[in-house]
Amino acid sequence: MRTVKDHLGREIHYTFPPKRIVSFAPAITETMYRLNLDEEIVGRTGFCIHPKGRVEQAKKVGGTKQVKLDRVHELQPDLIIVEKEENTKEMVEQLEEHYPVYCFEVQTVDDAYRMIHDLGDVTDREQKAVTLERDIQSAFQQLPNITGTRAAYVIWKNPYMVAGGDTYINSLLQKIGFTNAFETYEGRYPEVTKEDFQQANLDYVFLATEPYPYKEKHLAEFQEMMPAAIPDLIDGEMFWYGGRMLDAVSYFNEKLSILK
Repeated sequence: MRTVKDHLGREIHYTFPPKRIVSFAPAITETMYRLNLDEEIVGRTGFCIHPKGRVEQAKKVGGTKQVKLDRVHELQPDLIIVEKEENTKEMVEQLEEHYPVYCFEVQTVDDAYRMIHDLGDVTDREQKAVTLERDIQSAFQQLPNITGTRAAYVIWKNPYMVAGGDTYINSLLQKIGFTNAFETYEGRYPEVTKEDFQQANLDYVFLATEPYPYKEKHLAEFQEMMPAAIPDLIDGEMFWYGGRMLDAVSYFNEKLSILK
């Protein structure tokens, strides 16, 4: 039995190394596969869809906001992985009545590095985590360097919602050099109005493909709303933290090459 503190400072007592892991955080699930934990991952959410061809072997145990407890009981995990923003407090409280639950918190690029490091520690994959973290840090040196450009990252429609401050999305935008026009709005994902967009003096409006499935047909709506801004679709999965950060660098360099 081992005792560690998670990212919320909670003491977690669990069998080490864990042999039966259930994850409720898609980006962390994907990262665990990067650490070659295929055999240990026995349960996942329906939103844990990467890496395709490997993740399917783990049974679905609900979504990121609700849990099918009977399926979790069938799997008898010795460790459950959650993330503060991704999952609800009620879910965590329900799960920790029965199993050790380790909660990560990722709000910045540096938090993502910490997550990879600590994930390696709690799953007995320290060296692989060190290598992954180093590879991502090296790759991130090649991110596009854009300054003096104001942008909004739109995640929802009816009502419009955007990425605000204290989010990994905001941190990554800053790392590239964008100024997030809604960084100071209250809440991590504030609701905004047409008037808010029009008064934000935006250069770019990024319409994310998730969680709301923005598509090409939505670009005209934002172009009409803000004729001086450039609306563009952006792959929301490239704003996943963890292992996906390696793929994000080439995506952003190709996507934003016109802005360099």
